Amino acid sequence: MDDPAVRALSAVAALDEPTRRRLYEYVVRQPEPVGRDEVAAATAVARATVAFHLDKLVAEHLLDVTYERRTGRTGPGAGRPAKLYHRSDRQVTVSLPARRYDLAGHLLAAALEEAGRSGCPPGPILREHARRLGEELGAAAGSVLRTLTDHGFEPRADGSGVVLGNCPFHRLAESHTELVCGMNLGLVKGLLHGAGDPSLRAELAPTPGHCCVRLTRTSD
Repeated sequence: MDDPAVRALSAVAALDEPTRRRLYEYVVRQPEPVGRDEVAAATAVARATVAFHLDKLVAEHLLDVTYERRTGRTGPGAGRPAKLYHRSDRQVTVSLPARRYDLAGHLLAAALEEAGRSGCPPGPILREHARRLGEELGAAAGSVLRTLTDHGFEPRADGSGVVLGNCPFHRLAESHTELVCGMNLGLVKGLLHGAGDPSLRAELAPTPGHCCVRLTRTSD
């Protein structure tokens, strides 16, 4: 299961089961990791059921596990360490259509920091940061369309080019159109360069209901 959106949906679906969600909410409210016996006693759920649901949450990376001997004894005869559960560092966000405001926030913050140090306008710096990130993503994936799909742009063939059916930064683009569209263009241009794909060219072509960037086929 390599698709981030599918993984996120799976994690959210795991919490749709009422007992599992109640156990998760109990664990994450505790200041320290808790064991199965403590969770079972606090929630009045059978220990075997608690174990099943907690381990399901671990499998979805919503909880993490540590092991600790709570008796204070060590060495032979000290017994097995207790399996303790606590909230994982994973953050799960599901949005339909896909939104990537985390990515926009990262790029905007980096651009503002550099603009503060250099005194240069943040717009061109933002486009350059987006281009660099696009190059890294394109070089790592090797496929422009796959990377665009993974980041929520919904690319699809359209005549002589590729239209991007969704803008992952939609709300930002509505209120800060020039800034965000420039960031989008820099990101997609970087993807093309990083993936080494000369068959497509990125250009601004705002169309209602689509991303402001369009990919056109280059002539042979």
